[in-house]
Amino acid sequence: MMQNKVLIKEIFESIQGEGPYIGVNQLFIRFSSCNLNCAYCDTDFKTDLKEYTVEDLICEINKYENIHSVSLTGGEPLIEKDFLSELLKNVNKKIYLETNGTLYENLEKVIDYTDIVSMDIKLPSTTKMKPHWQEHAKFIEIAKEKELFLKVVFDINITEDEIIKTVSLAKKYNILIVLQPKMDGEYLNLTSDFINDTYYRFLNKYQNVRLIPQVHKFLNVR
Repeated sequence: MMQNKVLIKEIFESIQGEGPYIGVNQLFIRFSSCNLNCAYCDTDFKTDLKEYTVEDLICEINKYENIHSVSLTGGEPLIEKDFLSELLKNVNKKIYLETNGTLYENLEKVIDYTDIVSMDIKLPSTTKMKPHWQEHAKFIEIAKEKELFLKVVFDINITEDEIIKTVSLAKKYNILIVLQPKMDGEYLNLTSDFINDTYYRFLNKYQNVRLIPQVHKFLNVR
């Protein structure tokens, strides 16, 4: 096996708190690097990091038995495409990839070893960054080979143009859109009326939409 190493923020077992797999037991592996800098990111990736080889991580994963899948999260796991490719070839568990949906060339290297792709649509209104519509479209063309859903974190600044472009990406392959109201830490600061209105703004254009908040935060679990 390859001897390259990566820095991991944390490894822990918990329920999935986002998207259509809410409530399943997963092993979370949080990678520490990211190619984006979203305004709402709430994780400190500069401290408490631990270095792992492929062999180290395989040994760690094999300690866990009663899990639905291994969630590769971050940060952005696909930055470590070579490491992931070697790792996933040697892991005999279902792989759930959480990704910002921009590194489509890196995805090509690991898609064969991935079972479920939770892909973010990065709305400029929430990230406070440039749009990534072209990268998202190219990413979907590759990720559609597997089980794929789109996660959309939104706040009060969401625009009609963002809704139209998101729906356009999903409609091509009838991909599920999961709307996730942005939380400030452990608090949901959007009104119920606004959240409901946003849901119907999507639903009136596309029926394969679900409104699912970050349930793990309401349950006060990791």
